[in-house]
Amino acid sequence: MTICDEKEPLLGPARGPVHDQTAASGFHGIGYVEPEDRSGGDSTPPTGSPPSDETIDLDSLAPVFRESNSLLLGNGRAPGGGGVGDGGGGGAIRACYGSLRPLSPSNGYAGGLHPLSKEEEAAGNGPFAHDTLLKQSGGRIAYTWWGIDVFSADVEDSVRRRRQRLSSTASAAGAAASAAWRRIARPFSRRGGREERGLAGSPRRKHILKHVSGVAYPGEFLAILGSSGAGKTTLLNALTFRTTPSVVIEGGLRALNGVPLTSSYALASLSAYVQQDDLFIGTLTVREHLVFQALVRMDKGIPYKHRMRRVDEVISELALTKCQDTLIGVPGRIKGISGGEMKRLSFASEVLTDPPLMFCDEPTSGLDSFMAYNVVSVLKGMARKGKTVICTIHQPSSEVFALFDKVLLMAEGRVAFQGTPRDACTFFMELGAPCPSNYNPADFFVQLLAVVPSREDSCRQAIDMICDTFAASEMGVCMEKEASAAATSSVGSIKDSGLLFIDGDDDDPLGERRSPYKADWCSQFRAVFWRSWLSMLKEPILMKVRVLQTLLVALLLGFLFFGQELSQEGVMNINGALFLFLTSMTFQNVFAVINVFCSELPVFMREHLNGMYRTDVYFLCKTLAEVPIFIVIPVVFTCVSYYLIGLNPEPSRFLYALLIVSLVANVATSFGYMISCLSKNVPMALSIGPPVIIPFLLFGGFFLNIASVPVYFKWLSYLSWFKYGNEALVINQWDGIDSILCERDNNTCMHSGHIVLETLSFHESDFNLDIISLCFLLVLFRTIAFVALLIRTLG
Repeated sequence: MTICDEKEPLLGPARGPVHDQTAASGFHGIGYVEPEDRSGGDSTPPTGSPPSDETIDLDSLAPVFRESNSLLLGNGRAPGGGGVGDGGGGGAIRACYGSLRPLSPSNGYAGGLHPLSKEEEAAGNGPFAHDTLLKQSGGRIAYTWWGIDVFSADVEDSVRRRRQRLSSTASAAGAAASAAWRRIARPFSRRGGREERGLAGSPRRKHILKHVSGVAYPGEFLAILGSSGAGKTTLLNALTFRTTPSVVIEGGLRALNGVPLTSSYALASLSAYVQQDDLFIGTLTVREHLVFQALVRMDKGIPYKHRMRRVDEVISELALTKCQDTLIGVPGRIKGISGGEMKRLSFASEVLTDPPLMFCDEPTSGLDSFMAYNVVSVLKGMARKGKTVICTIHQPSSEVFALFDKVLLMAEGRVAFQGTPRDACTFFMELGAPCPSNYNPADFFVQLLAVVPSREDSCRQAIDMICDTFAASEMGVCMEKEASAAATSSVGSIKDSGLLFIDGDDDDPLGERRSPYKADWCSQFRAVFWRSWLSMLKEPILMKVRVLQTLLVALLLGFLFFGQELSQEGVMNINGALFLFLTSMTFQNVFAVINVFCSELPVFMREHLNGMYRTDVYFLCKTLAEVPIFIVIPVVFTCVSYYLIGLNPEPSRFLYALLIVSLVANVATSFGYMISCLSKNVPMALSIGPPVIIPFLLFGGFFLNIASVPVYFKWLSYLSWFKYGNEALVINQWDGIDSILCERDNNTCMHSGHIVLETLSFHESDFNLDIISLCFLLVLFRTIAFVALLIRTLG
């Protein structure tokens, strides 16, 4: 059983101008092998593949190609399917990658038909029939995608997607299955317009990906190539369910071993995604980072010693032994490992769990040719072990290009070619654009499929011709049929085949009930708290600068207000010093944490989407790990300055002052967390923080009497920690003071602490309420911060 006709012989090499030009140039490009004449020299195009009736102006297409690769298509007709135009007399593109054999559990394949090479065909076996490879991979996954259309999202799409993500994800498995099989009708044909038109004919949405289909098999290294804007990253994001709110996917289907995926949960637990940017906690060493990854990414049933053994193996395999105890580093602040070591560390983080499916987004970006070759060699080695590797890559060298098993060429959001590098060279040679000898095929393909400025129309016309030719060719038809066959196959037939299921549960083929988290809640908490604590201890700014800053400000305040007496001037000075306690703790702690979640947001989002830990675990661990420093700082500040100023010397009053200042410091910290979680980036947080703090400061009772607050601003004063903190400190200072020295001749003196409190509109009975209110604000601000962070992960 095959999709294509196995009896149809492969056609011989093209004759005519194309063949003569290729022979004259002595072309032997990287990855290209001269096609064998397996038809006895018969160059008749296959039946059922007549040339297209659409005529293309060769003069308009010629500038797209290099001078040595002029487009030669015989009488000017574009090839319609298998062969060159009838004037070229040429051969056809190889059919379906070669001979095909039926799908069966014994050959190790799980999602389609496996193309055999000549050696395998002669030996009667395939690369995935070996038990050793099956044991090494632990499970093989074929990833299929069919009919994916991606549009730029309008406002209505963004609102709808946000509502869907915020709504409950729990639904019946039957409803999810029926939704998975149903394919939304595409509003475009493959050669349709590039923008969706509204009722008035005005463009609304850009058509980014246009009915993209493909398949990646176990043991294959598939590279997605194309010029900038071709849709490489968009396709990879669509395959991994990581599209941004700015785009929307309509129609199409993605499947693992023929089982449709409707969300990223099942995919996250079975795959790894090495993104282009290397994001790490720079204060950790290489080994500490990998230990953390092993704790949260490996199955909870694996013992700790086995996890550490796996860490040692990965460090050795990826040549990280020399730098295993080196800090990863923070650019511009902490010197760390090199760029190549950082890229290898990214791979090490992903291969710890030995995932059967791996995605990589431009893994060679920023690396020199030698290091890029080493990184791609690592991916090639993973594919040889039976893994399915899919990556986008930008400008690979000829050595790197030779490592690819399959290439997927993208152009203007369409598939221009998918197959082996050798078949790619053959395909373009038969189009009349052979790759010159001693020329990097990757560079040639990218230049050929690029839109040249000032030649947009002719370039797009050429791209459409190439994409249509591949889609109508036997190779393209076979690939489309194989992708659609996996998309429309029934779950029952896959059960009968005995192949790998996504969830290991026959009753749940969709895998929607499988949690993306490998570790339980407690294990996640221990691991994330351990990392947060290590990061805090190794952060020089957090420990040294903050403590030094606190000591300097406390000493300055203590000597500035040194030795205050209970006099009329002393009342004003003491009240001013107490309010400075609040302002110092507020601004110091708010700006110490206002960038915490903003700066780590990319790391958190990546690790959370990879199924490493939950949002609540991260938030709790991050905040709890910093609690000691935000208790030590107010205690040090109060101990240094309290008695220097000459505040109430009773031990109980000193302890109450410690409690109040510590609460104010932590409320301010919570407010900083809230601003950080609500802001998209650090500059935004820094610009929002000060203007928001000022109104709360004005309601503190120092600049504006509490009784003078307008009615329409009363509600805002209830959220001011300055109000509660100042009132509590002033009550703690003046309650019980019966005599204050007065040297004035008038009756404006405040003779007791009670009069001082009445002047400020404070009441002794509100002391406990102030303490409770500070605790309430601490919980309120942190709750808002957590909800904001949670919404960010959902949106």
